Amino acid sequence: MSDTPLALEELEPGSPSSTQGDEDGKTAVDLAPVFDVPVNISAVLGKAHLSVAQLLKLGPGSVLELDRKVGEAIDIYVNNRLVARGEVVVVEERLGVTMTEIIKDGDANG
Repeated sequence: MSDTPLALEELEPGSPSSTQGDEDGKTAVDLAPVFDVPVNISAVLGKAHLSVAQLLKLGPGSVLELDRKVGEAIDIYVNNRLVARGEVVVVEERLGVTMTEIIKDGDANG
């Protein structure tokens, strides 16, 4: 793994990536107005349902059982919408997520 943090690459007008269009003739440059729009990204390891009484009993050292098994993919949400699944990775002693599957519309149940 690289010793430098990963960064998103910016597209320059006229670069090969920015001029490749789809069948509608649109290019990455057409998306330029939304490049600076902030989004919330969440990586969900698992979920648990408990009562307020159970929640109040939690303290340092408490273990909360999640609905996932060890090694199972985690869910990646963008603005509360499931968009991908992935795995937890360690990069320079920090936690990160690598995407292993992109979720298309209607595939969120699998």
